[in-house]
Amino acid sequence: MTDFLKTLGISTNNNGVSTGNNWISSKGEKITSFSPVDGKEIGSVKSADQNSYETVVQQSVEAFKIWQKWPAPRRGEIVRQIGEELRKNKIPLGQLVSYEMGKSLQEGMGEVQEMIDICDFAVGLSRQLHGFTMHSERPGHRMYDQYHPLGVVGIISAFNFPVAVWSWNSMLAWICGNVCIWKPSEKTPLCAVACQKIVQQVFKKNNVPEGVCGLVSGGREVGEWMAADKRIALVSATGSTRMGKAVASVVAERLGKSLLELGGNNAIIITKDADLQIAIVAAVFGAVGTAGQRCTTTRRLIIHEKIYNKFKDLLVHAYGQIKIGNPLNEKNHVGPLIDTDAVNMYLSAIEKCKAEGGKFLVEGGVLKGKGFESGCYVKPCIAEVKNNFEIVQHETFAPILYIMKYKEIEEAIAMQNDVPQGLSSSIITNNLRESELFLSNSGSDCGIANVNIGTSGAEIGGAFGGEKETGGGRESGSDAWKAYMRRQTNTINYTDKLPLAQGIRFDL
Repeated sequence: MTDFLKTLGISTNNNGVSTGNNWISSKGEKITSFSPVDGKEIGSVKSADQNSYETVVQQSVEAFKIWQKWPAPRRGEIVRQIGEELRKNKIPLGQLVSYEMGKSLQEGMGEVQEMIDICDFAVGLSRQLHGFTMHSERPGHRMYDQYHPLGVVGIISAFNFPVAVWSWNSMLAWICGNVCIWKPSEKTPLCAVACQKIVQQVFKKNNVPEGVCGLVSGGREVGEWMAADKRIALVSATGSTRMGKAVASVVAERLGKSLLELGGNNAIIITKDADLQIAIVAAVFGAVGTAGQRCTTTRRLIIHEKIYNKFKDLLVHAYGQIKIGNPLNEKNHVGPLIDTDAVNMYLSAIEKCKAEGGKFLVEGGVLKGKGFESGCYVKPCIAEVKNNFEIVQHETFAPILYIMKYKEIEEAIAMQNDVPQGLSSSIITNNLRESELFLSNSGSDCGIANVNIGTSGAEIGGAFGGEKETGGGRESGSDAWKAYMRRQTNTINYTDKLPLAQGIRFDL
């Protein structure tokens, strides 16, 4: 067994169901985790069955009654300690993320750092959960609003960020007074088990109520239970647009709340006034990082016609420098796709692009031979296309970069917006007018719009999320914490009379 697995307490057989401080037996199916790095079996977890799921939810409902009464700064102290434990375990947890998911070691470490950062953010926020005070139109009255926790928050996370996105939700939900139930991706279950073990240490030491941090490993069926469960006030789901629509429909039918972070089809506009060195780094890292398996991956480059050929040559040259291989080797830039199903989707997208008339400047393909035995390593590729190609309108979770040209900035912005998704966007320019137009209400229609940086690499301090088929949710920084709260308006009459609003008289 690899040292980092031992450090995290991961064995060949793991329980995948927990009420927080304790693990729950289950008769659910065994989920076996294979590393896309080398194709080897890492370990397995037992998924939730109906009985164990019910135990976790009931325990969470009871825990909320106690946890919501803890002062927010006291809850923040628990999150602070979790951050400290994550610091201690950053290296082994980052290695596990890299090995089980396939992203580069630097990105695996970076994901754990995001967890640490959101802990720090949440600790400070635990003393700033505020509302507003308003002036009443009635004399002798005070009016204000405040926020209260929702209750049980369900978190459905995706394989590409197996730990960070859970932490974005859970740390904020906890300091707000909620309890959480996590259904991790069945493709990266061991990362979730490792996080649960880290949190358990802190919770037990501080006598946190049993049920504040639930875990229900499993596949689609478990997610369906959560979506339909009236006891779960908010379902936060990260994944494909198809999955998000299904979750949203079921949650809406019971008038629950959903927070959706779905697909992206992100573009960088590269203007004739762009700093091309900045542009090339932003484009290449955005397109090939995590082997194109980020929701914020750069999938389209919209390049001004005057610099199109020059930038195209720079791009092809840069792709020739990319090193593909074992992500635990820090010299490699790109690791494998998550599994062979992802490889097949990648190959299918390439064929569809060619069928529509796409011209490949850098050819794709599956890598074979020594070091590539898992069959999950593919070549990042580049295709010249038109924005209205059907395949370009869809998100392919793989390192396929589409490039196209434009004449006027308004045309470029229209092309950027002319896809169903609306997550992240970027413009590379030294022209103030172009950058301000891009950020105006007639500019990018995405939830994230950047100037002179790429589409990926969002910081904890800003709210993360997108519009249109990306789902409209917001997580992480700014005032995203309000999604985990219910808003209440309060009016207090401190006089001995009862004047009515709008001057209405009701004399008895």
